[in-house]
Amino acid sequence: MTDDRKPEPGSAEVAKRMAVLRRHLHDAVPLGEAATDAGISLRTARRWLARYRADGPAGLARPARPEAGKRTFPKDLVELVEGMALLKPPPSIVNIHRRLAGIVGERDWRMPSYGSVRDIVRRIDPAMLTLTHEGAAAFRDKFELVHRHRAECPNAIWQADHTQLDILILDAGGHAVRPWLTTVLDDHSRVIAGYMIFLGAPSALNTSLALRQAIWRKVDPAWPVCGIPDVLYVDHGSDFTSLHLEQAAADLRIRLIYSAVARPQGRGKIERLFRTINTELLAELPGNLRNGKPVSTPRLTLPELDAAIGTYIVATYNVRPHSAIGVPPVDAWRGDGWLFRMPETLEELDALLVMVAKPRIVHRDGIRFERLRYFNPTLAAYVGEPVTIRYDPRDVGEVRVFHRNVFLCRAVRGHRPDPDRDAGHRKADGAICTAFQPCRLCPSIPAVAG
Repeated sequence: MTDDRKPEPGSAEVAKRMAVLRRHLHDAVPLGEAATDAGISLRTARRWLARYRADGPAGLARPARPEAGKRTFPKDLVELVEGMALLKPPPSIVNIHRRLAGIVGERDWRMPSYGSVRDIVRRIDPAMLTLTHEGAAAFRDKFELVHRHRAECPNAIWQADHTQLDILILDAGGHAVRPWLTTVLDDHSRVIAGYMIFLGAPSALNTSLALRQAIWRKVDPAWPVCGIPDVLYVDHGSDFTSLHLEQAAADLRIRLIYSAVARPQGRGKIERLFRTINTELLAELPGNLRNGKPVSTPRLTLPELDAAIGTYIVATYNVRPHSAIGVPPVDAWRGDGWLFRMPETLEELDALLVMVAKPRIVHRDGIRFERLRYFNPTLAAYVGEPVTIRYDPRDVGEVRVFHRNVFLCRAVRGHRPDPDRDAGHRKADGAICTAFQPCRLCPSIPAVAG
């Protein structure tokens, strides 16, 4: 039978007891004499000798008390302290200790010290404290297990997101402004497929332009990334949830997946990319911001910053080994060779992605849109018919007209409709001047042959 002792054969206490027993065991000194010389009783010396013969030097260590390191307060008292600590707003240890003073007497408990109350509170599960005091969102962000997912192959999943860059640049008027960056990242390879630098708030058009660059073939052979992804993973920003992006994704057969609201964990890869660009590239450029303040005078324009970021992406980020996958992102994207989906032409991609679709009716004077007239001789046969127009928000000089999803023509912009002016432009038979009827008063409107 052994005692529950701490094996401390090197401690001073064990060494002292060994010195007493050594005189008896090795020098043949009677145990009583050795005990008297050491100032201990013979009974104590005999107990030491018995423990030494049973367990060796470890048996000479002082037995640990079963309750050592444990509080012996009633369970109800411990639960009361824990319940007080979980109140909202959280009370201080001093407050809890003071409130206990009026309770322990009524329940015939021993009053715990301030240190004992503090130890009870410290042993409460931190996750429980966070959930109670800060709410479910804070608990999820701090303690919920995050599953690290990686797409099985390139172009299976792309992520797109925006960030306002930590740099000031000069706009067309010479004013210091802070630009935005939209990036499109391949989940499998971590390669950057496309990006867009712009001023002003993020919009569906800026997102579409970044996707256009990501999908289409690049001029630079060092940036081979292209193709239509199977899935596009985005957040709940108004530009990502716009009808325009949903229509473009449906036409390109891209499945849109939105991250959970207030859940940044799902966008960790692209958020890490933004941090890398801010800390590696922008930190070396004029106008860089640190803690919201510029550390140097802004000198770059938007095209110059665009060129700097493009060079960094192609010559640095995409070609150096990525710590998460161990190989350069562009090599991981190439893999062993594979087939990717592509639109037939860049014009088709622009029509689906960049151009906005709107339903309209063909009138006798053409198609009316944004208080403008658009006309083409081809439309004469479709007066009264519903059509779909697609236009580039950056250039409204013309629209592309589709009838039952079949391309008809490009309609060019004419003069703005003016009822008063048009009412005065009547022919001899009383017909109103239209885009399909020539008039000497409207030389800009072409005549329709036949």
